[in-house]
Amino acid sequence: MNLKESGLYPELPSIHQALKLFITGTSTEVGKTYVTRLLLGSLERLGCKAVGFKPIACGERTDAEELAACSYPVPPSIDHVNPVFFKNPAAPMAASMIEATKVDIPAIKSAYHALSKQYEHVLVEGIGGWAVPISAEYSMANLAAELDLPVLVVVDNRLGAINHTVLTVNAIKAMGLKVAGIVLNHVTDERDAASISNRTILDELLSPPLMLDILHGTTEIQWPFPAGQENQLQHGDKGKA
Repeated sequence: MNLKESGLYPELPSIHQALKLFITGTSTEVGKTYVTRLLLGSLERLGCKAVGFKPIACGERTDAEELAACSYPVPPSIDHVNPVFFKNPAAPMAASMIEATKVDIPAIKSAYHALSKQYEHVLVEGIGGWAVPISAEYSMANLAAELDLPVLVVVDNRLGAINHTVLTVNAIKAMGLKVAGIVLNHVTDERDAASISNRTILDELLSPPLMLDILHGTTEIQWPFPAGQENQLQHGDKGKA
């Protein structure tokens, strides 16, 4: 399946068409960085210049460091990948209040556009879920809207995922943005009735252009996904979920 067939960029058929996505989650710790790393790896194997972008990090820069390490070529500085960093492990709005520093939105947008000029593919990873506040008047959703990016939704595939996913997708559409697809991430090895049936139900309810299962421990995926082979992923040692 090429980018045109996946529905991400229907007007452009080349698999090397610039892939720019905003990657959000139904909550925190659902595997956004994990999925972004897998996508960056697949783009690098295609010989593409691809970079991960973490606009805001709080508490630590581990996610941004992982994205930088998986980018090709590796950016010269972590500040290129993560322009805003707060030492306090809290939501951006709370962290900025604690540290008495406003989030510099223009700096974030400037860093993103600079990367867009240097890399063919830019994958923007949000922080937490879709509606995480950056300030009282501005959220991660507003940032995605200002960058005008299609949104890939990462879901912790478990009981309750349907409600969280439907709410997130509806909120994205309400912002006038395109839902590029849904990734069902199996954070653990265990499977139950919910994790097995969620894909079928979500596909029926939302009909996203792309639906992908990533099993726990997946270390490599192929992008663009071969038609009809969305579940045929390559496995190795346990990967971070």
